[in-house]
Amino acid sequence: MEWPGPKDYLPGMSEAAQPWDGARIRDLRASLLAFFDEHQREMPWRETSDPYRIWVSEVMLQQTRVETVVPYYRRWMERFPTVRTLAEASTDEVLRHWQGLGYYSRARNLHKAARELQAHYDGALPTSAAELKQLPGIGDYTAGAVASIAFGKAEPAVDGNVRRVLARLLDEPSPTAGELRRWASALVDPERPGDFNQAFMELGSVVCVPRSPRCRSCPVGEYCRARRAGTQEERPAPKTRKPNPRIVEVVLVLRRGEDRNCEVFLRRRPADGLLGGMWECPSREANEGPDSGSELWKAQVRRALQGLLNEIGTGSDGVDDLGDPRALTSVDHTFSHRRVHYHPFEVAVRPGRILRPPEGSEGYCRWVPLRDRTRVPLPVAQEAILRDLELRLAAGASLS
Repeated sequence: MEWPGPKDYLPGMSEAAQPWDGARIRDLRASLLAFFDEHQREMPWRETSDPYRIWVSEVMLQQTRVETVVPYYRRWMERFPTVRTLAEASTDEVLRHWQGLGYYSRARNLHKAARELQAHYDGALPTSAAELKQLPGIGDYTAGAVASIAFGKAEPAVDGNVRRVLARLLDEPSPTAGELRRWASALVDPERPGDFNQAFMELGSVVCVPRSPRCRSCPVGEYCRARRAGTQEERPAPKTRKPNPRIVEVVLVLRRGEDRNCEVFLRRRPADGLLGGMWECPSREANEGPDSGSELWKAQVRRALQGLLNEIGTGSDGVDDLGDPRALTSVDHTFSHRRVHYHPFEVAVRPGRILRPPEGSEGYCRWVPLRDRTRVPLPVAQEAILRDLELRLAAGASLS
């Protein structure tokens, strides 16, 4: 869809409903850019004009705080400084460098897009938003941000911060995505579109914050309809959110070896979906009863563990044949759409037993030395489980 581009009016509004005339819109742009010039925060991706580095930073910043992103960005650029180095890397290595940042589909899409760029564009990003959106994982926001910041295109870039600023400037409780993009497209500064978009985002990050906005420090407060109406705390109207469901999972921590030099059995998650491509101790959803220490719960755990052993191809081997399951410390983890309570159980392979991954499973099942687990990409909760196992083994503690 084509957006209107910089205008001296806001499209979709009658002349009577226009909040500002052309001169005021030009003044608003100038005020916002002056604010950015004076107050912009130092960030490593603002020290470069390299489109690849700008693209990576924009992907990392989606739904993630700046202070969290900075160290990940630096490590990423040390290992993958160019599109080519990223394209040539293995999926495991890419996910390992993303480990802990969350929303792993972002890393997988970066990797896929880098391979497409290397194969079809000689490693160079296309300059238009329309072409950028043809790459995996690049939508309206990322395309607009990269096109404006890296290539000087007058494209809008509407993230959560920009949505909030626009809703307050126009005192609109529930603007649609289309309205927001039309307004942002009309307002973007034609001479400095990248700086303007970053200024909008910066304003929403440090001044026009969700709660208790710092209106007295706002460089565009005089243009703000919500401030005049006293409705800034109510704009945009909060979305009704359903509570995240709580899921219980039993985790099989299958171990061979008696100390920290032991190996643990890991399998790779499917490439698509939650935590796609990551490695984990096998797990299975369970129904936690009111008393997790009850006989009913213990029986459910044993059934779950036996089911997992069957899944990973141990044949007739069962929990009783391998060793008694012993509980590790439970772990809670919150995803964007669910809360998961992990109950990990360590099951040791008895001395003299040989337990191999099933034939043909080399790409998705393997034994990994506990000490070397950082060589494979692990979800945060799984790393916490294995760290607990390592500490217990190091201390010689009973895992009961």
